[in-house]
Amino acid sequence: MRKKPREKPPKTRWSKARLEDLIGRAVADAADDEEEQLGFFTALEDHLKFPFKTTLQGAEVSVQGLEVDPSDEIVALCLRDRDRQAQAVPLLDLPFPKPPPKGAEWIAAYRLWVSE
Repeated sequence: MRKKPREKPPKTRWSKARLEDLIGRAVADAADDEEEQLGFFTALEDHLKFPFKTTLQGAEVSVQGLEVDPSDEIVALCLRDRDRQAQAVPLLDLPFPKPPPKGAEWIAAYRLWVSE
């Protein structure tokens, strides 16, 4: 179920040991990749503070939440000020805002998990 990232995950401000600890917490009770993905989705939903702002293609967007798309990829639901419908952006492609939102280390852990 793991999707390969489009490029190597960016360096983060969190240590690899910290991210591996979060990975262990997210997938602790999982029996297979599908359950691991669900564990990550649940952990991200529980720990990320929504909404938060970031920039996509030069425009500021508000990340309203997450969902799993039909291809079983976790996507961020991003809303531009003038749009009424959210755009789904793969979480692997979502740029980290500065400063990152509360719980952003879970995104970094998810990216590390996918890349392994």
